[in-house]
Amino acid sequence: MSTYSLRGLSWFNALAANAAEVAGLPASVKAADGTSGNRPARFLAVVADPDNRFPRAQNGEVGLLEGWGLAHAVDGAIELDRHSDNKRTLIAIIDVPSQAYGRREEALGIHQALAGAVDAYARARLAGHPVIGLLVGKAMSGAFLAHGYQANRLIALRDPGVMVHAMGKASAARVTLRSVEELEKLAASVPPMAYDIDSYASLGLLWETLSVSQIEEPSASDVTLVQDCLIAAIKDTLAGCNDLSSRLGAPNRAASSKVRELLRAQW
Repeated sequence: MSTYSLRGLSWFNALAANAAEVAGLPASVKAADGTSGNRPARFLAVVADPDNRFPRAQNGEVGLLEGWGLAHAVDGAIELDRHSDNKRTLIAIIDVPSQAYGRREEALGIHQALAGAVDAYARARLAGHPVIGLLVGKAMSGAFLAHGYQANRLIALRDPGVMVHAMGKASAARVTLRSVEELEKLAASVPPMAYDIDSYASLGLLWETLSVSQIEEPSASDVTLVQDCLIAAIKDTLAGCNDLSSRLGAPNRAASSKVRELLRAQW
């Protein structure tokens, strides 16, 4: 029997408790319109759906329905605020174990579905919507790229279950021809190979990390703490630019900065 995380759904329900749910989406994509501080906000999450018609996407993975569903929900927000100076914030609640791996997904164009979600988030950000990503669980592989990685600001909750990587440990061990134990030893000295939030933060990609008391079922004080951080992130986003330049500059991304410098010089 499959087991799946309920963190994304729990945090979506907590943060969007008084919000109006957006209709017309797959059961695995949640969206609701509410507020964050004194600004309008659309909360978004991908959640497990045991009845998903695509078995590879039943445990919270981002597949065909999820990619196009996210794109639809984000595009809807862009259209609603097209002529507004007070564009709603998009708050992506992130707990996604992977993209959906399957023959049907590949045949029916999962790459296009996920690219559609990425494109929608990027267009929203460039159109002036503050996009904030809240990591409450796993943020793995193409699922994270499709749901959350385009955010102006990324916030992560501190917990061993919150992890970011291109693939799961067992898969990464097979690809690198190592055991999981050898992979973990390597990750201790090579931050991009690690899964923990501190290593990820050292790459300059996180705006803030928070410790909560009950990450599986957030308490009222946990919700207030996160809400306050979201408001601060929105304010910081509005005071800056709508690109992702804030992620550069960390010591462990010196090579990225150097490559960009050389590309600008040549082109």
